[in-house]
Parts: sequence; C-alpha cells; structure tokens
Amino acid sequence: MKRSVFALLLSAAGAMAFSSAALSETPVNIGIVQATSGGSAALYGLMQKNGAELAIDEINTSGKLGDYKLVGIHQDDAGDRGQSVNIFQRLINQEKVAVILGPTLATSAFAADPLAQKAGVPVIASSNTAPGITDMGDYIFRTSPPESMVFPGVLAYVKKKYSPKTAAQIYGIDDTLMKSAYAVHKKALESEDIKIVATETFQKGDVDYSAQLTKIKAANPDILVIGGLAEETANIVRQARQLGIPPSTVILGANAAISNKLAELAGAAADGFTVGSGWFIQYDSPKNKAFVEAYRKRYSSEPDNFAAQAYTSVYVVADAVKRAGGVSDLKKLRDAIAATKDLEANNGSFSFDAHREPAVTPKVLVMKGGKFILAAD
Repeated sequence: MKRSVFALLLSAAGAMAFSSAALSETPVNIGIVQATSGGSAALYGLMQKNGAELAIDEINTSGKLGDYKLVGIHQDDAGDRGQSVNIFQRLINQEKVAVILGPTLATSAFAADPLAQKAGVPVIASSNTAPGITDMGDYIFRTSPPESMVFPGVLAYVKKKYSPKTAAQIYGIDDTLMKSAYAVHKKALESEDIKIVATETFQKGDVDYSAQLTKIKAANPDILVIGGLAEETANIVRQARQLGIPPSTVILGANAAISNKLAELAGAAADGFTVGSGWFIQYDSPKNKAFVEAYRKRYSSEPDNFAAQAYTSVYVVADAVKRAGGVSDLKKLRDAIAATKDLEANNGSFSFDAHREPAVTPKVLVMKGGKFILAAD
C-alpha cells in the first residue's frame, strides 16, 4: 500500500515537472505558406514544406534555442494569390506569427507580402526568383537567388563551352515570374551578342507545344531558352526532342525549372538540360551532407534546391531569434535577420546582402542520367 502511494506521488511529481517544463517553453510561431496542391506549384511547395519542417524539428531537438520552441504553422495556398492574401492575414492577425516563410509563387508574393510589410512581420522566401521581391519593403527577404543573379552565369558557361551564335526563347506569357525571367534571359542573350531568331509563348495549362516548337525548329537555333516552371519545362524539353530539335541545340532553363520531377517527366530528353542554382546536392560540406542524409531518411526521397533553401531559411530564423533575444520585438528580429552573416548552411556559409538578397555564388548544373550535377568546364 505504501509502495503504491509512493509510486503515485512520484508519478504526480513527474507530471508536474513535465507540465512545468512545457509551460516554460516560449513558442515562436512560424507561418509556412507553401502550395502543396494546385498543380505545378505543388512541386515546389511540398519540397519547401518538407525542408522547413525538417529544420524546425532538428532545431527544437538540439535545444540550441533554450526555452524557445519553433512552431511551424503550415497553410496550403494552392498557388492561388487570393488564398495567399487570406492566409497571410490569418497568420498575422490570428496566429500572431513571428515570421512567414513563403509563399511558393512570386505572383502570390507580390499580392501578399505587402500585408506582412505593413504589419512589420518578416517574410523569407525560398522559391521567389522574380525581380522586385525584396523591393516591396525592408521586412522582405529571400534565400532563393533571383533569376538575374543566376542566368547570366549559366549563359556564360554555355557560351564558353558551345560558342552559340543564335538562340530561341519560349516562355509563359501569363505568369509574373516567367515574364520577368524572359526579360532577364533576353537581356543576357543580347549582352552576349547572341542573336534571338525566334520567340514563342505559352499559357498555363498548355500541354501541347508542337506549334511553337515547330517554328523554333525551323529557325535552327544553337540554344533554346525556356522560361517555364518545372512541369511546363519538362514537357517542352521532351516534345522538342520528339519533334527533332537535335541534341546539338543546348536547352537552358530558368532557376524555377529545377525540380527532381523534371527528369521523371522529361525522361532521357532532359540530358544536357542546363540551369543555375544557389545549391546543389553534391555540395561537399558536413552541414550539407547531414541535411541530405536527414532528408532522405525522413522523406525517402532526394531534396532539391527549394527544399534546401527552405531549410536554410529556418536556420536563419533560429539564429536571428537567438541573437534578438526572442520575438517580443519583431523590429529587433527583423534587424537580426538582416544582419545574418556567415551562418553555417547547407551551401557553405549564408549571408544577406544590403538588399536582403542571398549573398551566394550560383552554380551551373547540368542534367545527366536523371540527376542535376555540377557542370564541368
């Protein structure tokens, strides 16, 4: 009887201690606005959600933030800007988040980010590559290098390796990101004195690009530059080769086209497809190797650059929370995020520049055997 009472007292004491410990934790609410439905946007959103949630769990388990506990609040905007706006309002006004990661698409960012800027809630994008993202305000950051930072290096590599004289462009005319990518690509081509011999467009939902590609084939360009998301790009690449555009015509894509799904959707036609990225899976650092291994173990799949950039975003937040001494003052948190410098990350070290852009050196990647690998000179 005495033993039973003693055991009961021990159990009660343990429960009280656990309850006290739980109560001592200060939650740091992080809004994760990523499309996990809604067509091609979900290719990016799901990877970013995975990367962010993996980082949150790692940081909480490590105890590096002491009594602070990161709490991810995921909301699926389905790649729809109207939903993004509603979700941002809810996260800011009801969930009282300290920071928002996302949204997936630049079109949604231009609609929703101003709400966070006005409310003084930091936003960190990990897939928005269109020009003007950080120009929306001093609370807007991104770990995804913009297209203007990535594509010129890709084109310089291709020019050095293949000496192209002519190019064709095809891009999505009804997408903010792809229209801006087209402008970046066009400017880069012109600056390299590569003559544009054909320009074609497509719209969201298109699946047959044969009319545009037939015209491009007739122009016989040395390179083909695609301004499209991953699913669209994969279909264009596959159909281009099926229509007889030869392997000697090197196909280049936007940063937004990087997805592990591209090889799956385009098949062998994707071999030689060339893009630029701020991260690549073979990056030789302990942090990156640990990230890749942890991602594979948890999700039974390979991470892509968007998963990696979302993962980095969470570590940026955690580092800033620690330096800011919490999240009671979001202006102080914003300043701590802006001051991020040489943070150990899965692409080496990570810093923001004065414009809240990622201070990284983009790499050129080439698709080979179904995987993106670092381009060789």
